[in-house]
Amino acid sequence: MKFVGFLSGLTAASIWGGMYVVSDVVLKTILNPGEEVINCVPTFGIFRFSTLLCGGKIIEVPRDNDFAVSAAAIKAVITKKTKVIFLVSPNNPTGTQIPKAEILQILETGLPVVIDEAYIEFSGMPGHAGWVLEHGNLIVLRTFSKRGGLAGLRVGYGIFPSALMPHLWKIKQPYNVSVAASAAAIASLADSEHMAEVVKRLVAERNRMAEALSELSFIKVYPSNSNFVLCRVIGRDAKELKLKLEERGILVRYFNKPGLTDCIRISAGKPEHTDELTSVLRNMLRDQNSPRRRKER
Repeated sequence: MKFVGFLSGLTAASIWGGMYVVSDVVLKTILNPGEEVINCVPTFGIFRFSTLLCGGKIIEVPRDNDFAVSAAAIKAVITKKTKVIFLVSPNNPTGTQIPKAEILQILETGLPVVIDEAYIEFSGMPGHAGWVLEHGNLIVLRTFSKRGGLAGLRVGYGIFPSALMPHLWKIKQPYNVSVAASAAAIASLADSEHMAEVVKRLVAERNRMAEALSELSFIKVYPSNSNFVLCRVIGRDAKELKLKLEERGILVRYFNKPGLTDCIRISAGKPEHTDELTSVLRNMLRDQNSPRRRKER
């Protein structure tokens, strides 16, 4: 409880564990086999996985061409079987954030709304943790994996309406956060000023990287409120580009599924990482446009 207050600025009911564990507890509490869960795609895949594991039916609402979420589109697919709506903001892997006006409209449905805010610290916005006290159907999920740099230790938490807590405690497994993970989380909180500075630097580097990438003719950069940038590769094979970068020691995430065809996601790092990335990509563009390569084609 003290940690939640430190991170979110309020006193609210909470459950600790990996974010996947927390979302799984929510679904096991709310969802019965055959009931529906709304998910706005493309987005983080764990909610689809957990829904199907619980015997639920996933209802996918496509985001628009700019990866924005439409409250009207969500409302249009609600049925008597709909039990929960999942939102990710900033979204993974697109980096887009859902406007507060859209979230308010979605909350007005009265259905449980779960907002995954794993990347909220990189958005420059306060998020919606404080809204839990005002909206009895809102659940907010957070994690130490991004801001705290503790990915792999599975330390996250959910902020819940108090009325839901007695039911969640019946489902939650005990001892789901290890001693090592707990110690690391506490240590990261003790160095909050350093963490804030790291976030600030990553945001600045994300913006610098996005600007540099946008100068390349074969890269379309999408605006991001996260610690990464999503790009669509134009006029060349995105998977081949990913593999060529890998040969140079640069790892990016490649996507080839509906809504993300020919897309790669690039995480922000140190300035020298950005410099190496952009240098390699510029050389690829120069080689592609060289007279010899044009003649070979």
